[in-house]
Amino acid sequence: MFDQCLYFNTTSLARLLEREWTAAFKPFELTPPQAFLLRTVLNQPGLLQRELADMMTIARPTATRLLDGLQEKALIERRSSANDGREWEIHPTRAARAIETGLNEASGAVTKRLKKQLGTDVFAGVVGQLKEIRSSLG
Repeated sequence: MFDQCLYFNTTSLARLLEREWTAAFKPFELTPPQAFLLRTVLNQPGLLQRELADMMTIARPTATRLLDGLQEKALIERRSSANDGREWEIHPTRAARAIETGLNEASGAVTKRLKKQLGTDVFAGVVGQLKEIRSSLG
C-alpha cells in the first residue's frame, strides 16, 4: 500500500534507527538528538546557537530545548558572543570532554553494525541519496 510513499518509508526507517541510537546513548543518559548535538559542539566549540540549529536542521526552539537539557547535565556552557551580545556561543564542559570518546565509539559501533547488515556500498549509497533528497527538499 505504501511502497511508493517517501513519508511512510522514511519515518519507518527513522523509528528503527531511533531505537538503535537510543540504546547506544542510553549509558550516557542522552537522547539521540542530545548526543548528536553534543558531538557537534565537541567537534566545533563556540558555534552560535542558531548555527547549531541550522547544522542539525532543527528549529531554533528545538535547539534551545536540547541545549537546556545538556546544560542541566553540565555538558555545555553558553557564553555571550563577542560579536553580538544577543547571541550565545556553545562550548563543551570538562564533563562533556570526558565522555567524548565514549559517545563517538557508541555511535561508531551502531554505524559499523548497520554497514555490516546492509553492506558498505548500500549504506554509503543510501546515506548519500538521503543527503541529496534533504538538500533538494530543504
